[in-house]
Amino acid sequence: MTQYVNRSGLSVAAPLAALIENEMLIDVSPDAFWDGYAALLRDLMPVNAALLKKRETLQGQIDAWHLDRKGQPFDAAAYRSFLTEIGYLVPDPAPFTIDTQNVDAEIATIAGPQLVVPVMNARFALNATNARWGSLYDALYGTDAIEGSATGPGYDAARGAKVIAWARAHLDKVAPLAGGSWSGVTEMAVRNGALFVTTAGLETGLANPAQLAGYTEGGNIMLRVHDLLIEVVVDRSSAIGKDDPAGISDIRLESALTAIQDCEDSVAAVDAEDKCTVYANWLGLMKGDLTETFIKGGKTMTRRLNPDVSYLDPQGQPVTHPGRAVLLARNVGHLMTTDAVLLDGQETPEGMLDAAVTVAAAMHDLKRAENRNSRAGSIYIVKPKMHGPEEVAFADTLYGRVEDILGLPRYTVKLGVMDEERRTSANLLACIAAVKNRCVFINTGFLDRTGDEIHTSMQAGPVNPKGEMKDAVWLSAYEDGNVDAGLAAGMAGKGQIGKGMWAKPDDMAEMLDVKIGHPNAGANTAWVPSPTAATLHATHYHHVDVPALQEKLKTREVASRDALLTPPLMFGRNLSDEEVQRELDNSCQSILGYVVRWVDQGVGCSKVPDINDVALMEDRATLRISSQYLANWLLHGICSADEIEASLRRMAPKVDAQNAGDPEYTPMAPGFDGVAFQAARDLIFKGAEQPSGYTEPLLHAARRAAKAS
Repeated sequence: MTQYVNRSGLSVAAPLAALIENEMLIDVSPDAFWDGYAALLRDLMPVNAALLKKRETLQGQIDAWHLDRKGQPFDAAAYRSFLTEIGYLVPDPAPFTIDTQNVDAEIATIAGPQLVVPVMNARFALNATNARWGSLYDALYGTDAIEGSATGPGYDAARGAKVIAWARAHLDKVAPLAGGSWSGVTEMAVRNGALFVTTAGLETGLANPAQLAGYTEGGNIMLRVHDLLIEVVVDRSSAIGKDDPAGISDIRLESALTAIQDCEDSVAAVDAEDKCTVYANWLGLMKGDLTETFIKGGKTMTRRLNPDVSYLDPQGQPVTHPGRAVLLARNVGHLMTTDAVLLDGQETPEGMLDAAVTVAAAMHDLKRAENRNSRAGSIYIVKPKMHGPEEVAFADTLYGRVEDILGLPRYTVKLGVMDEERRTSANLLACIAAVKNRCVFINTGFLDRTGDEIHTSMQAGPVNPKGEMKDAVWLSAYEDGNVDAGLAAGMAGKGQIGKGMWAKPDDMAEMLDVKIGHPNAGANTAWVPSPTAATLHATHYHHVDVPALQEKLKTREVASRDALLTPPLMFGRNLSDEEVQRELDNSCQSILGYVVRWVDQGVGCSKVPDINDVALMEDRATLRISSQYLANWLLHGICSADEIEASLRRMAPKVDAQNAGDPEYTPMAPGFDGVAFQAARDLIFKGAEQPSGYTEPLLHAARRAAKAS
């Protein structure tokens, strides 16, 4: 049972108070912190509650509008007029440019991959932070990016040859030699500020000499492509280098420039104990002393943060380059409350606690002399699940109050605005304007955005099958409109315009084919699920000059707001019984596979096998889609409650079998009476009434019940 201590009239979980007071606070006393935070809660909690009430009111009005027009053709102009009348749509602001200052180049000017990782897992958090650099050879060798797989217990030389050929061909495309090919290089040296390479018996250099970034005393060559570094590693004593004519043993890429350490969708933090784990890991990252010891392959290993990278520039002068991704902390949204801090015996907003604690922890980074996260002196926070410009403006107020409590200069805290709710998408320019002195990031999130699209249009009619959602008219308008708004607000060269997650962590060949679409769309970052994926996705930014492309995109016609607001409905289309059953089984299996781990084991994000045993990256956003999807079909009679129940019971043994190798797993069948199975049912059968269709209220209640038992 949680023990509480009194702090400025607040009841604070004792472990949280100890963490904050004994390990976290610098330049502010505990009394000043708690006095300030208590005042913040008393002032801002009523505002937060009013904003949440407005969400409910607007949704009720939209539901009523659709019900009044049931059976009528969709009228985009009438719908837009109605949404404007009720204040759901607001006018675009006068032309403006964001005025965010002191932003690190990894966010402001350099295009590259972005990792998202649950900060609650220290090992994952460290892996993501260290993913600034990755081995291209390893990424190709160990995935399906190269056709086939390794054979035998040791190094497969034939596969290795394919990897080397792929990597050298990539260099030929993005850092070509003036003559010959990287595949034939036998010697490399830097002389008089230039790279000299021997290939096919002839000495040559780079076609663009400016691409030489430098070299190391050990003979490694540093190249620069679109401001991303590539290190050609020379080690004649290694298994690969000893057989290479030039001694090249690897090609290392600057990969995850930035990483979001997530306190939200990818974690299962439901109480004070969990929040302390989240905050302690983030604090360790900001202090630079986070470590994690684990056993791998029978050996005990300790993971810690990588040091910076050192090399010499072409003239032989020392250069220190970051060895870690620049970190952003994703706080939770405005909805949920936490028992970690009570006011008058009631839970308080979790997002407010996240704001105060994650910013306080990040102050340690501002004080560090070396290996800093932000060399520009900023603290980066991603704020998700905000609905429209009023809620974004409230976030600006919230973080301003936190700066005051902690004695930080105004706008030290920079904000990333997740564009994942429809009211934000439809008013994105106004949202950016509301935080124009802090904004460093906007990002499309197809998964949560689809869940919100379904919930907002819940009463409009049955939605299309899930597999067809990516072809819905609103989606292309959403993706294009996000880039349009970011460019109109002057974010090019000042912040990130991002795209969403690659959800198939084992399908790297497909990712290499498909995900280049993100930089080609004008996004200077996009999410990846692993360090390996970050290294492979980095190759896309070698091919695409994103800043130059953004300049061209500024003149295109902006995306249609009417298209954005067109709900993804079936509009009278009938599905066969087989199609309906297939959708039910797919969605029920997905829901169960994710929820059972979340509730029983506290796993917030993992590779969950789908119905065909293909591993997919699942988090609360994917769960929101599946649960809202079935809630919508149930509401409109596409399927019955009995059919959903039967599908859940048919899929539970499938999920049990997929988890049979996990000794900590508790099967759902044949009893179907566990907390996790009931939570999965509730997410569907109570889905239409959940606030904005979010899964957190039901998941948190179920996880707390599971922990208590």
